[in-house]
Order: sequence, then structure tokens, then C-alpha cells
Amino acid sequence: MPNTPGTYSTSDLSRKSGDIIAEALRHPVTITQRNKPRLVLLSVEDYQRLRHRADTRIAGTLETMPDSLLAEVEDAVAAYAEAEESGQP
Repeated sequence: MPNTPGTYSTSDLSRKSGDIIAEALRHPVTITQRNKPRLVLLSVEDYQRLRHRADTRIAGTLETMPDSLLAEVEDAVAAYAEAEESGQP
């Protein structure tokens, strides 16, 4: 199976590490093992950018949920239960 651009096998990584690292400094590179994607090499700048954009939502509990949101959740659950009872998807 030929590699797609920016994709290398673990064997390629051991033979062409310098070239692969140079490419990873320009854009993320996928490393495959047994024809399956296993790793991504990327520059520190790309990594930091991804970390900065990461989801910053906070998990809560029903007790800490705003009343308006809790009401929406309860309505959605009730609608789902009614649809299940009536055999609707």
C-alpha cells in the first residue's frame, strides 16, 4: 500500500527520520504501523496551538446546572421517552 502525502510507516521513520522530522516541522505527519495510523508528529508550535484551542468546557452535575438548562434537559428526556413509547425514531 503506497503512502499518502505526509504519511510514513514506522519502517520509514527509522530509515528517513531526518526527512520526516523536517516535514513535520512544516505540517503534521502521520506514522502508520501495519497500515493503520498510530502517531502524529507535529511541530511544537502546532501542538501548542492545538492545546490552546482545546475544549475548555467544565463538567458539572445536575445540582450545579443552571435551572434553565436543567429544564431543557428534562424536556428533551421527556420528548425522547414519548417518542420511544410511540415507536418513533
